[in-house]
Amino acid sequence: MFSNMQRLYRRIRHGEPIIVVSGLPRSGTSMAMKMLEAGGLPLATDGIRQADEDNPKGYYELERVKDLAQEDDKSWLAGNRGRVVKIITYLLRHLPTDNNYKILLMRRELEEVVASQNKMLDRRGEPQHTEDDRMQGLFKDDLWRANYLLKNAPHLDALEVHYREVIEHPLEEARRISQFLGRDLDLESMASVVDPELYRNRAQPS
Repeated sequence: MFSNMQRLYRRIRHGEPIIVVSGLPRSGTSMAMKMLEAGGLPLATDGIRQADEDNPKGYYELERVKDLAQEDDKSWLAGNRGRVVKIITYLLRHLPTDNNYKILLMRRELEEVVASQNKMLDRRGEPQHTEDDRMQGLFKDDLWRANYLLKNAPHLDALEVHYREVIEHPLEEARRISQFLGRDLDLESMASVVDPELYRNRAQPS
C-alpha cells in the first residue's frame, strides 16, 4: 500500500487521475460505465462498437485502447485525465506511469463470465476453441496478475466492485464508488440504470 503523501505527490506531479473501469470480458464493465455516465462523469468512448443483443445498452469502448500493448507513444492517454476509460485487466500492465489512475475492478463469478461469453460466441456463430475449465483457469491467472499489479504499482489505485452486489444493492455500491473516486456523483441516477433483467447468467450459490 502507498501512503497518502505518496499519492498526493503523484497527484501534484501527474495531475488528475484517469478513471478506469476494468475487468474480464462479460464482468459488468459496460454496466459500470453506464453508471458513471449517469453519475455525471465524462466518458472516453468512440461509439464504434454498437449495442447488440449481448450488450443492449452499449459497450462504451474506445478502440484505441486495444493497441496499448503495441503502442510506443501513449501520450494520448493524458488527454483523458478526469474522464472514464474502459480497459480490460490484461492491458492494465501497459498503462504508462506518467499518469495517475483510479481503477474500478469489476469482479464476477468465473462460471458466469464463461457462460456469458459462450452465449455471445454462439449468437455470433463463432467457434469456442477453449474448454470451460481451461478458460476459467486463464481468467483466474489474468485476475491474479492484475491484482498483484494493483497492489504494487504506485500509479494505480483500485477498488473492487462485485457484479452481483451492484445488481442487488445498486445504491450502496454507487455510494462506495463515489467515495472511492472522491467525486460528488448522482447516486440515485447511478442506481437507476442498473438493470437486473440483464443478469442472465447466474452461477448456483455455493
